[in-house]
Amino acid sequence: MSLLKIHGKEIKIPLIQGGMGVGVSLEKLAGAVAKCGGMGCISTADCGYREEDFMRAPEEANLRALKKEIQKAKEISEGMGLIAINAMVATQQYAEAVKTAVKNGVDAVISGAGLPLDLPEHVPEGEALIAPIVSSDRAFKVIAKSWERNYHRFPDFVVLEGPKAGGHLGFKEKELLEGSCGSVTDILKKLVEAVKPYEEAIGRRIPVFAAGGIWDKADIEEVQDLGAAGVQMATRFIATEECDASREYKETLIKASSQDVRIIHSPVGMPGRALFTPLIKRLEESGRIPPTHCSRCIKTCNPGQVPYCITRALIEAVKGNYEEGLFFTGANVEKLTGMTTVPELVKELGF
Repeated sequence: MSLLKIHGKEIKIPLIQGGMGVGVSLEKLAGAVAKCGGMGCISTADCGYREEDFMRAPEEANLRALKKEIQKAKEISEGMGLIAINAMVATQQYAEAVKTAVKNGVDAVISGAGLPLDLPEHVPEGEALIAPIVSSDRAFKVIAKSWERNYHRFPDFVVLEGPKAGGHLGFKEKELLEGSCGSVTDILKKLVEAVKPYEEAIGRRIPVFAAGGIWDKADIEEVQDLGAAGVQMATRFIATEECDASREYKETLIKASSQDVRIIHSPVGMPGRALFTPLIKRLEESGRIPPTHCSRCIKTCNPGQVPYCITRALIEAVKGNYEEGLFFTGANVEKLTGMTTVPELVKELGF
């Protein structure tokens, strides 16, 4: 398979491992994926939760941890592939996390959970690749026009997350529940056409990576036939030895069926796809579980009103606490039936 060149950088295989927070995709998973020739992705969302001072100084802990994780991931990768971060626009530390990552040599910044309209401001041209996560051709056009007008910059690549993705979703809850969002392939066709004028204008390719429900070699080939350069996959990487989450977290996802999956309300202000755990059940019954501590993670969060603390729920999940945890997942989680390794999975996918 030929190298995929992305504005001065390249990957051996057209595969991005999706960012998963809190703590599901850190240095071990990202480094292992990059070592195989793909793009490994570290989630910046409260990535310092393992630091001793996280509870009292989360901002400092997160930035310190991010620096270490990028360095460790690059060591694990042995110079292969690329190391990226996934930075959520909705987080308080969005700008600081991006700047810290770029300063410490990250290869790419992938940004979603809101429109990353000011991302170029935090990434000097030539320092790292920049890419928005979008759920429609319309969102891409808004971002691309804004970047061109305000920064004379263009996306280096684009990640399209369809309605079957896990975690936070860029669709209306009603559309997700009704199944009226359209498939990732339908959206992909429109996005590929929307990208073309920009590619022609700047004289280089802007690769599109399709995500959300992409599971096997056949899925990859289908979206590539429709114009995608490659794919982003997240849930499949959870059941790998290299995934940074606890074994209990992985076993919870492996045991899950399609009946266990729900569209939930996230304190971020977006719908999300997650497992129907005891935490979600209690929220449905009581409406609110008041936070006992604030790690100052989300820009719009009001601890006195928020339905629950998403940071605590995600940390409990990554530790394997089924009763208290929030377990995000893609729609195809029932296909996750056993453990593997990153190299074995990459081989199974046909790369």
